Amino acid sequence: MASDLAVPDTVFDNQQQLLKKLARPGARSLSVYNAGLSAEAVQKKYGVAHIAKLASNENPLGASPQVVTALAADACFSAIYSDASSAALRDALAADTGVAAENIVIGNGSEDILHMLALAFLNPGDRVVTLIPSFGLHEIFPRMMGADVTLVGVNARQEFDVEAWENALSAPAKMLIFSNPSNPVGCMLNREGFTRIVNAAPADCVLVIDEAYFEYCENDPEYPDSLRVLAEQPRPWIVLRTFSKAYGLAGLRVGYGLASHPELVNLLDRVRTPFNINRSAQVAAVAALQDKQHVRDSIALVTALREEMAAELTALGFNVASSSANFLFFDCGCPATELAQRLLAYGVIIKPWRETGYENWIRVSIGNEQDNRQFIDSLKRILTENAA
Repeated sequence: MASDLAVPDTVFDNQQQLLKKLARPGARSLSVYNAGLSAEAVQKKYGVAHIAKLASNENPLGASPQVVTALAADACFSAIYSDASSAALRDALAADTGVAAENIVIGNGSEDILHMLALAFLNPGDRVVTLIPSFGLHEIFPRMMGADVTLVGVNARQEFDVEAWENALSAPAKMLIFSNPSNPVGCMLNREGFTRIVNAAPADCVLVIDEAYFEYCENDPEYPDSLRVLAEQPRPWIVLRTFSKAYGLAGLRVGYGLASHPELVNLLDRVRTPFNINRSAQVAAVAALQDKQHVRDSIALVTALREEMAAELTALGFNVASSSANFLFFDCGCPATELAQRLLAYGVIIKPWRETGYENWIRVSIGNEQDNRQFIDSLKRILTENAA
């Protein structure tokens, strides 16, 4: 039987104030990462039969059937701890990428590795240079450690501003972080721009390149071979990739980092939790690597549907940024949170952006044809309502 845990209001309020006093000032001032809404919560609140969940950049084809088979076969070992070193997965990634296993670190999603990097390298007052708009944790984790963060904006065409990056990196910096293709814009930094930014970084700067959406443009001739470019220069570096997007394992949380030196991995091992990747995630990731056709099919589907959605949004009068990823970023011309709230009533979940200067922008994932159509049709209804 549940006990009565009701706390008097005065005690509750006093404890809240005490917790704020005890907490580190740096923690109190941090922004909370916007992880988005679950389909279940929206369905319960609005009673919509079908939810088009287009806020988290998930794979509309889901995971490979080989992953499902591998997970079922391993289910009876759930009582056994996972391999803390993720050896089988690191070996599989070494064979897939050509990077030595000792230079690979595995994370509970790539954001886990971002957290490790902040813990291992950043001190109060260190300077970090990153992109805006960007994946929120590129800024939140450095600020958590008391680092000073310099934000470099995209240009008016919503593309990387290479000259602005070069200027920002002309001053001392402990770490550089950016995603390519970028999140949330989707713009791709080409080979020339990538090399210029890398060469502009201070000699003692840790280079962190987030390639969460790597698979969607790796065959583009203009997309930089980051591993080759980085290997030809002396700064320490790590390239982050994930199984959450093209491989369809978002719910299992598996990311990995390809590092310049085993010592970088050693430092991250010292700050990570010992069993940060569960058994199922490790088994699923190894299986996913074996089904490249599923990845190719996923990318082909998303690319075709992305272009269709971009054309429809443009036809509706929206300014849509060019994207090389599995999402689109567009200026809705009004407060994005308000439009996002209205779309929920139609069973559509998108991600309104909240960074300063981008409060009118929305990131929408590319889903399957049904979900994309539900989004576009719902958006048209709202525009019609506004015009009435």
